[in-house]
Formats: sequence, structure tokens, C-alpha cells
Amino acid sequence: MNSDSSGESFAQKLKTLLRDERFWQVAFQVITLGIVLLLAAFFVGNLNRNLAQQGRSFGFSFLFNPAGFSIGESLIRYRPNDPYWRALMVGLSNTLSLVAAGIVLTTVLGTAAGVASFSKNWLLYKLSRLYVGLVRNVPLLLQLFFWYFAIYGTLPRPESQISALGLVFLNNRGVYIPWAGSAVLALLGIGVTIFAAVMAVFLWQWRTKLRIETGTGGKNQLMGLIGLGVLWLAFVILALQWTFPSPVDGGGVTGGLRLTREYVAALSALVFYTSAFVAEIVRAGIQSVSRGQWEAARSLGFQSGLVMQLVVFPQALRVIIPPMNSEFMNLTKNTSLAFAIAFPEIYSVANTTYNQTGRPVEVFVVLMATYLVMCLIITLGMNQLNRAVQFKER
Repeated sequence: MNSDSSGESFAQKLKTLLRDERFWQVAFQVITLGIVLLLAAFFVGNLNRNLAQQGRSFGFSFLFNPAGFSIGESLIRYRPNDPYWRALMVGLSNTLSLVAAGIVLTTVLGTAAGVASFSKNWLLYKLSRLYVGLVRNVPLLLQLFFWYFAIYGTLPRPESQISALGLVFLNNRGVYIPWAGSAVLALLGIGVTIFAAVMAVFLWQWRTKLRIETGTGGKNQLMGLIGLGVLWLAFVILALQWTFPSPVDGGGVTGGLRLTREYVAALSALVFYTSAFVAEIVRAGIQSVSRGQWEAARSLGFQSGLVMQLVVFPQALRVIIPPMNSEFMNLTKNTSLAFAIAFPEIYSVANTTYNQTGRPVEVFVVLMATYLVMCLIITLGMNQLNRAVQFKER
């Protein structure tokens, strides 16, 4: 009697458990995790068996062996007898220089092109739409070759190079621009510029909020912005000990900073290609703001520029920033295509490394981890920016 009762009770509990949605949510996660672990164990075991058949084992000790190959350009000191890990660091530094410059220039060009698509100027509007329509529909690899061979490859030889105001020189070996006196001063200048930009954004948002809430005011913040700009400009002009490129007899340039033909071609292609997508994101973000907001701002007597600056664009940022994050990550990953024009970014250096060492698995693990970390850092920064522009609701 008791046994039948306990059996019925267990069956009833089992039926109740199987009908519980929370049980199945946990169960599916456990099953999925088990499948993933089984697949990972299968692939790792298969990898170890294949390596054992070749008389090798998985490991990264080869990174400390001498690389034995030279790299065309480097932001850090490197010699051919340095270890492989240092060669990969050279590739990473070159990639980071492309990513940092690319994100800044893409933001400026893409935003300008997106805002220009709302211009009442017929020519500006058509140029914006033509640029977006043309560049978005041409593969990035083709654009890389276009900039490398058809634009920078057709520049004159150093003997007859082009000079722009005596400050910038262009020839088929690259572009020469004014630059800080040393690497330390250059890093200091970049750090101060980033700090000044953050402070400027903070002051601008403060001033905008005051003007929206009170209709007047913001003079103190405006004076702060002007003072910040003057201090930054004085620092940049006086403290960085600029060196200027100057031509030498027989052709060529001395002084300043040389941007190689491979670097400027890769940067130009990445910036113009990604900016076309950013322009569409900016245009969609601005269009997401209801017409009532435009009309309400105009009814207060604001000019078109102020309507965009004070009312429309701040609201559009909530829509613009999330997809911009994806575009910045795409730009980061697309830097690997610079390998096609012989720019020594990290994929190019990794390709030489695994060809020499016969360690493709380990090198690709390092490569994938590097791109993953770069994209996660970009996402972290953009998420912080996204939180800052969201409406604060009670």
C-alpha cells in the first residue's frame, strides 16, 4: 500500500517537473553545454592525434626562437634575429596604427557624408549619394588595389615629387607629413589630444543640456571650450618640437614622418569603404527622429544648423552608436586585407611565421585571440558611449 502510494507520488512529481518551463530552460542549457564540450573534446583529441603522428606536440615555445626574417616597416624596434613573438608585436603595432587612424577618419568622413545627405545644396546632396552608392557596391579588396596601383602608384618619382605648401610631399614611395620631434612626444601629443577631446565632449553636452532646458545660458561652458581649444593648440604648436619634411637634392625628402605607400593605400581604402556604410547609419539615425521634433525646434526659431545640432543629432545618436560599433569592428577585421598590398600587418607577419615554423594551429590561435581582444575593447568603449547618450528614465 505504501509502495504504491510512493510510486504514484514520484510519478506525479516527475510529470509536474516535465511540465515546468523553468526545468526545460535549465535542461536545454545543460544539454547544449554537454554537446559543445563533446565537440571540443573530439576536435582537440583529433588535433593531438594528428600532431602525435607528425612527432610534434601543441605548444607556443617556438615563439621564443629567432624569427630570421625582416619586416618592411615597424613602429617598434625590430631586428631579424629577434624572436617570433616580437615579430608578431610589430605586426600588431602596425595593425593598431591602421585601426586607430581608420576609426577617427571614418567617423569624421562618414558623419559628414551622412549629414550631407540632408543638405539643401543640390551638388552636396548628389555627391553624398553618389559616394555612398559607388563605394558600398565595390569590393574592399578591389578598392585596396585601386588606391595602391591607380592612385598612389601613379604619383611621380621622388625626383619630381609633389609639394603641398612646402609642408606635405607626395611621391610614389609614400606621403611625407610634419610630425613630432620624437616618439615620446608623439605619444604625449596623442594622449593630450584624447583628453582634450573627452573634456570638449563633456563641456559641449553640458552646454547643450543647459540651452535645451533653459533656452539661454551656456556662456561659461562656451568660454571653457574656447579656453580648452586655445590651451590644446598652444601645447600642440609649442611643446611637440615639430620636424618638417624638406626636399633633398636629387629627389626624396628628409625630416617629418614618412607614411609608406602601402600604409596610406590601406588606410585610404579602409576609410573610404567603411565611411560609406557609416554615412548610411548616420542618415538612418537622423531619419529615425520624428518630424515633430524638427518642426517643434523650428517653431522656437532655431536655424537648420541649430536644429540638427541641439535637437536632432543628440536623439539620433541612440540609434547611430550600436551599428557604428559593428562597422568599427568590421574595419578592424578588414585590416587583414592589407596583406594583399604587402603592408606588414599582423596577418601578414603571422602568415610568414607559420610558413617558417610549421605551426599553423598555434599561430592561428594567437591571431584569432588578438582580433577577438581588439574587437572586445572596441565594443566595451562603444557600449560605454551608448550608455552615456541614452535617455535617463526614472
